[in-house]
Amino acid sequence: MNAPRILVVEDAEAIRVAVETALATAGFSVRALPDGAALEAELSRARPDLVVLDVMLPGRDGFELLRVIRRLSAAGVVMLTARDGVEDRLRGLGDGADDYVVKPFVLAELVARVTAVLRRMGRTQPAVEIGDLVVDVEGGRVRYGAAEVELTSTEWKLLVYFAQHRDRVVGKTQILTAVWGYGDYAANLVEVNVSTLRRKLEAHGPRVLHTVRGQGYVLRGEP
Repeated sequence: MNAPRILVVEDAEAIRVAVETALATAGFSVRALPDGAALEAELSRARPDLVVLDVMLPGRDGFELLRVIRRLSAAGVVMLTARDGVEDRLRGLGDGADDYVVKPFVLAELVARVTAVLRRMGRTQPAVEIGDLVVDVEGGRVRYGAAEVELTSTEWKLLVYFAQHRDRVVGKTQILTAVWGYGDYAANLVEVNVSTLRRKLEAHGPRVLHTVRGQGYVLRGEP
């Protein structure tokens, strides 16, 4: 199955780039727009599976664009807003949004919300296999050989990130941004969690999570 297609409509560049990057690193095919001017054309051209839609946009706001999406597409919609009033949330959900995320938010939570909506729509991602290690992203399960591996939520997010970047070296700052939602360099935070994840995996098979000195980490079946 091809990666689910996500369209992000967000006028704030920093947020747009961060959301686009987080969703892309989670394995989705992502396109981003700064406003809704080209929304109809994009819905027809790209046929997204889900739209991440900001409420406060220049020109037509997110509520108006939501009605456009519902008229032209069966895509899921996750709305973003700085307004956390109950009335706004009820309006969005009542007009057909599938979920509603209030700013500021952790990128990992947004990715999880998007994934949950896609799962309900039947747009799942296949399991990732690295040798005898199987990471079932949609099912939330890890199997190494014949054993089920129990992970904490943070260890799971780390493993999914590594699995979706299999055979590619990822740096600590990239990991911080994708898993914890910020890019401040905190080497110990990454190192400690990678160490515990590696220890749990190696209890069931050979090393698959390798350190690349001076660059970061890579998940692969061979040293």
